[in-house]
Parts: sequence; C-alpha cells; structure tokens
Amino acid sequence: MRIVVSGGGTGGHIYPALALIREIQKENKEAKFLYIGTQQGLESKLVPRENIPFKSIHITGFKRKLSFDNVKTIYRFVKGVSDSKKLLKEFKADIVIGTGGYVCGPVVYAASKLGIPTIIHEQNSVPGLTNKFLSRYVNKIAICFDEAKTYFPEEKVVFTGNPRASEVLSQDGARGRLSVGLKPGIPAVLIFGGSRGARPINEAVIKSLSEFGTKPYQILYVTGDVHFENVKKEVELVGNPDNVIIKPFIHNMPEVLAGIDLTVSRAGATTLAELTSLGIPSILIPSPYVTNNHQEKNARSLSDRGAAKLLLENELTSKKLIEEIDKILMDEKLLASMRVAAEELGIQDASKRLFNVMKELTSRK
Repeated sequence: MRIVVSGGGTGGHIYPALALIREIQKENKEAKFLYIGTQQGLESKLVPRENIPFKSIHITGFKRKLSFDNVKTIYRFVKGVSDSKKLLKEFKADIVIGTGGYVCGPVVYAASKLGIPTIIHEQNSVPGLTNKFLSRYVNKIAICFDEAKTYFPEEKVVFTGNPRASEVLSQDGARGRLSVGLKPGIPAVLIFGGSRGARPINEAVIKSLSEFGTKPYQILYVTGDVHFENVKKEVELVGNPDNVIIKPFIHNMPEVLAGIDLTVSRAGATTLAELTSLGIPSILIPSPYVTNNHQEKNARSLSDRGAAKLLLENELTSKKLIEEIDKILMDEKLLASMRVAAEELGIQDASKRLFNVMKELTSRK
C-alpha cells in the first residue's frame, strides 16, 4: 500500500498523522509513505525527524475578511492542486488521507480528481473550513466527536477517534519524568499552551512563579518555541523556583504525559485525545481565537462529564490558576473521580479503526 498523508500548521493536525503512520508501519511493513505539507508549517520540522519522506507545496489559508490576499490564495490553491497531482502520480498513491490544516485542501482535492480514494480526519467537534470544503469530494470522513456528525454527509461519516490516543498508552511515564527533570514520588503538573505556546497562559504562569515555589507539587512549564526567549527574560527578573522546570518544547510528549498527574492546557482535540486515553485530569483554557470557538466546545465535552475543569481565558488570572490547581491536586477524591471520568471518555484503538477504513477503501479499487 502506497499512502499519502497531508496535515499541517499545528501539532493538532500533525501528531495524529504521525501516530497513524507509526501504527500502519507496525501492521504493514511493506507500506510506503509520502507526507505532503508546507515549508512554513511545523510539519516541515517534525516529519523529517521521523524519517518519513516529505514534500512541500506552497499554499496559504483564506482570510475571513475581504482581502486581496484571498485572490493570491485562490491562485496558490490552483497551483497547489497541479503540484499535488504531479506528486501523487510520481508516488503512485493508493490512498490519500488529510488530517487537517489548509495544506490538505489542494492535496486531497487533487487526489479526488485523480480517482484516488480519499479520507479526511476531523479531530474537533466543529470542523474547519478546509474539511467542510473537502467533505463534498472525499470517500470517507473520520471523526472524533459525535457533535461533528451534523456538519458532514451522513453516509460518509465513520467514528474512529484520534490516532494519537492509541499511541500514548504504551509510554513509560517514569522514564518520561526523568527525561525532563521531574522527580519521582512528587505530584507533577504539566502546563502548556499547545505546540506553539499561548501568551495569556505564559503571562499567568510567570505571575504565579513565586507562589508555585511554596507548593508541595512540581511543575513542568512548556512555553512554546516562539515564546521561550521572552519568558526566559521575565523569569530572570522574578526568579525560577526549584520545583518549576521550564522548557521551550517537548518532543517526547506522549512519554512525559504518561507520568503527569494534572495538566493545564488549551483544548485542542489531539491534546484531549491524549489526556482521556491516559485518564489525566485537566484544567482546560480553550483558545478563543479558533474557528467557531471549537476549543471551548471540545473542552465542554470533558468538563460536562467531570473529566476536566473549564477555565475561560477571560477568567484566567494568576490567583485563579493557582486556586484551581490546588483544588484538584490537593483533593485525592476529586483527582481520582476526574481520572475515572477521563478514562471513560478515552478511545484507545483509533489508529486501527482508521487503518481498517483505509484498507476497505483500497480494496474497492
């Protein structure tokens, strides 16, 4: 089987793709892969690290307001379709799967026009513009939240869950802790704002550092590469407590997550898949800057079931952040009930479900 995968922009689109590729490699040693992304996206760094063949096309997303840039985007889309067709023909693709981000638009559309079986994977409860557009052309649409069903043609939808959820289960949490300097035997909180970081979360954490230093737990604080240098300057002014470890980025996030007791994060779909698969309680601070406010809807799917605490960004302060961490981490009964609730929401065989859909489609050719 010759498989083309496309997904880009943020880790939420890329990590499920990489998890799926790794699962297929276990099941089918003969499978060949080509990953198509953009040079400016995070995928251009992450995919080559995994020794997966990578090609890029030039494409940008549409502006939501009237703008001349959208004319340029249309031109880039048309050229991107042409470039994608060449890549797909050269690779002799049997199937193409898009995991999100605007780069999927021309790649998956090109595949559909060439008669190559296609799948899109929608991680969120509310789909983005690209997947809504592609839903008219693809063979199957894999979803992770039941709420997403209503946005797509019913006959194409299949519930698979997020491939990243399956991958985190096999990780060694003790080794993950050691890899980032967390001590054994002491409760650990992971605070991060997604693959690119989040400035409001960083600001709240910096203001909390001195009080964090008095707590009986330890904190792993991941700033995001983009924010790390500025955070480092701020930390130098206020001081870095011994129980707070600060990192710009973590490449072995599944392994580290497996050793964490509580997470403070955005509410991207891939992050939630990881947390529920491992049964990790969380404080979710959804980004208000995403399409259709889908992160808040993602977060409510957990908070309504007792697996997470929802904290809106406009409510986020240093005081509130510390209060919520203390409330959960220092109450064993609450922590345990949130673990159980998170585990009940976990989907642990997503990669295999998605691979089975792929096999079914390619067998029809």
